[in-house]
Amino acid sequence: MRNPLASPLWRNQAFVRVWAAVTVSIFGSLVTRIALPLLAILTIGAGAIEVAVLRSIDLGATLVVALVAGAWVDRLQRRPVLIWADVGRAVLLASIPTAFVLGALTFWHLLVVAGLTAVLTAFFDAADNAYLPTVVERKRLVEANSVLAASGSVAEFAGFGLSGILVQLLSGPIAILVNAVTYLVSAVLLLSIRHDEAPPPAVADREPVLDEIRHGLRLVRHDPTLRAFAIAQMLLAAQWGVFGAVFFLFALEDLGLSPAIVGLIAAVGGGSSFIGALVATRANRRWGVGPVAIAAALLAGVGNLFIPLAPPGLPILAILCLLAQQLIADSAETVYDVTDVSVRQTFARDRELGRVASTFRVLAVAAQLIVTLGAGLLAEVIGLRATAFLAPVGGFVAALVLWRSPVRILRELPAADERTAADDRAAAEIVAGSERDQPAGA
Repeated sequence: MRNPLASPLWRNQAFVRVWAAVTVSIFGSLVTRIALPLLAILTIGAGAIEVAVLRSIDLGATLVVALVAGAWVDRLQRRPVLIWADVGRAVLLASIPTAFVLGALTFWHLLVVAGLTAVLTAFFDAADNAYLPTVVERKRLVEANSVLAASGSVAEFAGFGLSGILVQLLSGPIAILVNAVTYLVSAVLLLSIRHDEAPPPAVADREPVLDEIRHGLRLVRHDPTLRAFAIAQMLLAAQWGVFGAVFFLFALEDLGLSPAIVGLIAAVGGGSSFIGALVATRANRRWGVGPVAIAAALLAGVGNLFIPLAPPGLPILAILCLLAQQLIADSAETVYDVTDVSVRQTFARDRELGRVASTFRVLAVAAQLIVTLGAGLLAEVIGLRATAFLAPVGGFVAALVLWRSPVRILRELPAADERTAADDRAAAEIVAGSERDQPAGA
């Protein structure tokens, strides 16, 4: 087996610093995702409604600002955006332990910090997706995204695992402070990169922000490969929306499993995601980008089919079914994500990467949010098991969408010079589409 540490990626100091910065940032973010609601409950006595509002503001902020963030990221150099987003999040989170020490911490303070942090995270995520192709060769994008996904899986496992311990041993405010420090570490790592980034477009060449957002949406709509991946991403997000609405209740109430067992099963997902990240590069090289994406979407659906098939009254068999779901669906989803992100970074021009990433993000979040709410309501009517049968549909239909598109014959990511002519043709089509979309007399 080829030693992953021998990859030329690890001799790319700019990539190594980006990888370290993103991994540290993810770890801290996941600590806060658990520590913030625990802090609200244990310190200021927040109830179920307050916790729900606190948790939902992340999705709400993403929907509101992600498209704008993508447009602005394409106007600016990406590394400064990443650095200032890290510094801003560190300052915001540091205000929580400061307010706690001063006896001035309130729920509204937590809500404002959560909302503003989500806004800065939207900018960070858009800039991160757009910055990576500037420091990594196109032919190594799949490998680079696999490395980031693998370390992200480890950070997820460690962040979720340590967050409760940090809150219990050090208190909620200190756990939040740990996240603030990780953001500062990330900023320092990014600041240390010695890599010349292309200058941003001149102010005179910029279009109005709304026009740039529309351009990003049209780009995804007009490029058949990006369009297929965007639709598939929405369907897979909808699949996980159903999963999020029913999995824990189904495991606890219908199957009668203990919270400890359910937690251990969920932890397996982090390990299987890590495995998926490790095999993504080799799978893409051996079978091709398109076939791997189709197979991964299909396997994600197959994996989620094990949830409603878990039998009640047979705990061992039920646990095996849920473990199969975590092993198959999570690893397949990670392989798909690595492939999807790499395709986006190749099929969009450098100054369109932020808008394309944000368009995908908004479509996925909107689909997941709507389906999560709908699945929760549907479960009240037809039951948890019947609702869980809907989850695999997203993966199956996503695979079908990809199969019926040019993705089916996509074997390798095109080189930069191969994309130039295609980009020019797509740009002409987008301009023509824009003119057709204009109202008469405009």
